[in-house]
Amino acid sequence: MKLLKIVTFCFLVTGGSLALASPETRETSQTDEKEPLKLPSFHNTRYEEDWSLLRGTSPGSSTAGPLKFIPLNQSGSVYLSLGGQGRTRFEGWNDFGFGGSGSRSDGFGLLRLRVHGDLVLGPYFRVFVEGKSALSTNRDLPGGLRTLDVDNADLQNVFVDLRIPFEKGSATLRFGRQELQFGRQRLISPLNWSNTRPRMFDGFRGSLKLGGWRLDGFHTKFVRVRKYAFNRNNSGTEFSGLYLTGRPGNKLAADVYWIHLDRERSVWNGVSGQEDRHTVGTRLGGALAETGLTFDVEGAFQFGDHGTRDIQAFMFASELGYSFTQAPGVPRVQLGFDWASGDEDSSDGEANTFNQLFPLGHAFLGFIDIVGRQNIMDLSGRFSISPRRPFTVRLDGHFFWRADPNDALYNAGGGVVLPGNPLLSRRVGSEVDFTFQYPINRHVVFTSGYSHFFPGAFVEESKSAKGIDFGYVMVQYTF
Repeated sequence: MKLLKIVTFCFLVTGGSLALASPETRETSQTDEKEPLKLPSFHNTRYEEDWSLLRGTSPGSSTAGPLKFIPLNQSGSVYLSLGGQGRTRFEGWNDFGFGGSGSRSDGFGLLRLRVHGDLVLGPYFRVFVEGKSALSTNRDLPGGLRTLDVDNADLQNVFVDLRIPFEKGSATLRFGRQELQFGRQRLISPLNWSNTRPRMFDGFRGSLKLGGWRLDGFHTKFVRVRKYAFNRNNSGTEFSGLYLTGRPGNKLAADVYWIHLDRERSVWNGVSGQEDRHTVGTRLGGALAETGLTFDVEGAFQFGDHGTRDIQAFMFASELGYSFTQAPGVPRVQLGFDWASGDEDSSDGEANTFNQLFPLGHAFLGFIDIVGRQNIMDLSGRFSISPRRPFTVRLDGHFFWRADPNDALYNAGGGVVLPGNPLLSRRVGSEVDFTFQYPINRHVVFTSGYSHFFPGAFVEESKSAKGIDFGYVMVQYTF
């Protein structure tokens, strides 16, 4: 009866026709239909969309609809663009978090609504406001209703842009509350998979676009979600950085970055202290000449201070893929390897656990989210095929080991799942993820999936544990 109520809730709140985002980083775009105009893709961060191409068209003449460009003066240089998104997801869990005391199996519904207005005041000024409401039915799992699940009604983005165009590019100064997303989202992401999109920052961002390159600089304070009150930036966490992105070749994309995290208090491998951490890294991805192979490689090194200890940590991530473009359904295979350092000795004056910062871990280290990019080694494989377009079937597999046996197993949120023990095995376990995605049209996407985690020797030696089962059905509508 409880399951029936939850499914009914999910159907009613969406009118039976909402759509969803993919659980990977490609969630930022959706399938285009044939349009009189080539319309922009819907972005994960909606403020990246530019609907000025509708200037001069009559309202409603495009299938984008009359809300995407509302002229407020005769020339159309001042206009308002409105948009939003509704998403609903039903999740079912069995043996959540490797068993133990309390309820570990449950099913519940999640609903999220986002609405935004983009006011463009000529070529130099812009005001962007986005609100959200994230709700959940009762969640009878450890943690109950979390800040990942519920944020009653709040402002997700509210900022002012000052834009300075010039001959070969532009500069933009941004002030206010904003989401940040860079690169493949391994380190900085709004975390769209979470019902509340909990990554918000108050502060300043400057962007310089020149040719095919873009340099972003930001200095912000992290905003914590308060489920039933207005969110504030009183977290004691400052987040700053420089991020350069561009295309060094026709089929290549590159990132170079420096990121600074300053937190009043954090705990690493059982040691507490103030954290002053710098991350420097680079990424290169794209196609390998005419081979048909694609690749993505990213590496980062961290240094600074954690209390009285010196920070020295690193991460490495790689992917190599191939699409059989001449075969029916265009099957694709991909291999990956990820490595994030752990701490060998908490008393040696060094903090060696990599800090994954604010990532979209869900896209890279298994959809169950029991593993995060900290003290971990992951060998992964993927197979996907579109036997009948536009739907896609995908199968992912992961094999996990702790990078250092003295350090803990951390989850996708950076929390400790099981403490480190050098006497136990490094082998954490393995995971399989099955995903089915069907973009019904430009606006509506249906996704469902099932995942299972097989405990390895480390988990079995640490506690009695069964495998974790996770299934979901998700629908999302974007306009």
